[in-house]
Amino acid sequence: MSRSDAKSRAAVLGSPIAHSLSPVLHRAAYEALGLGEWSYGRFEVGEAALPAFIEELGPEWAGLSLTMPLKRAVIPLLDEVSETAASVEAVNTVVFTDDGRRVGDNTDIPGIVAALREHGIEQVDSAAVLGAGATASSALAALARICTGEVVAYVRSAERAAEMRRWGERLDIELRTADWADAEEALHAPLVIATTPAGATDALAGAVPGRPATLFDVLYDPWPTDLAARWSAYGGAVVSGLDLLVHQAVLQVEQMTGRAPAPLDAMRKAGEHALAAR
Repeated sequence: MSRSDAKSRAAVLGSPIAHSLSPVLHRAAYEALGLGEWSYGRFEVGEAALPAFIEELGPEWAGLSLTMPLKRAVIPLLDEVSETAASVEAVNTVVFTDDGRRVGDNTDIPGIVAALREHGIEQVDSAAVLGAGATASSALAALARICTGEVVAYVRSAERAAEMRRWGERLDIELRTADWADAEEALHAPLVIATTPAGATDALAGAVPGRPATLFDVLYDPWPTDLAARWSAYGGAVVSGLDLLVHQAVLQVEQMTGRAPAPLDAMRKAGEHALAAR
């Protein structure tokens, strides 16, 4: 997709936003691509302020990255939403087209698939998901593309279980829910995707099996999590939240700038450097 030379601004929006690595990744991409005139900012924006913020953007804006709590709130403000984003009712990428339309997409889902593929995971016959939040629905959508059998979601409440089952039906996944108290059994799956907040899986670290398969832990700061560290020590493959962050950002850069391929390695190195400095 070619983009107008007049467009050269982008930013990440959310609340809280100070921790976001997106500016580091996108700016590294601009430098590697020779886009010296491009800028990428970071703005603290909540749901109530989002409509006015978008309305006030000028023609120089190419796109926005969105984090919580804006991924669903932005949808009514858009002219078009991709099938991928609509499948989980979550938009993390907005591109402003040359003809003035606002187009929403979700790069988390293909980002998960790409991060797994980079680690040699093209397809699995079953999987486990730890957690039931917004990231869990994206994980289910990614698994719909690569998992040929049952997915078991480990959750803390009947309400969360019902919500995950609804996502399973919507995404046409063979989904079963289980109680969080039984989450240790998840660790024996060919692919475990942990979508929980920091500290939530620490108690599971002691239950990692002797020959674990693949763990995808969506956290990246602090890293490694207790679970990821034990998993790696036992010889299992570990995919990190930074892997996801970089792969989804690669797709955002390509959509916003019209330049492909985006510089994956340069973006990852910038992210690693920034995390090491924290």
